[in-house]
Amino acid sequence: MAQSAAGRSIPIVSPAEGVSEELIRQLVETFYDRVIRDPELGPIFQKPLAGRWSQHLARMTDFWSAVALRTTRYQGKPQAAHRGFDLTPELFALWIALFEETAREICEPEVADFFIDRAQRIADSLQIGLGIGPKALRLP
Repeated sequence: MAQSAAGRSIPIVSPAEGVSEELIRQLVETFYDRVIRDPELGPIFQKPLAGRWSQHLARMTDFWSAVALRTTRYQGKPQAAHRGFDLTPELFALWIALFEETAREICEPEVADFFIDRAQRIADSLQIGLGIGPKALRLP
């Protein structure tokens, strides 16, 4: 067992164990379909990604493939990509809750735990880099 970013014990899952490109694609497409329909999250992404949802989904599939399968297809800069969005710790919490719900519906429990742990770490890192949330570095 390992500790998640939230301090919970989670089984150690080899990145590729139980994960396939098809599972990643299904997770990404289902999750972002829910994001775009969410009354709080949807508006944040609709304008900047208008007409580019298919490219965004492909990029997020590449991102999660890099996270879960250690592929090298993703070459983005997440911190830079999220600058300028009106993001708050509450929106990150909503994002995580929606991601967790989706992962638990689509994935086997240990695989869902793996994805959820990584999503939480990513959310924490983004918030730190964007200077928001309880873990953000505050300069005097």
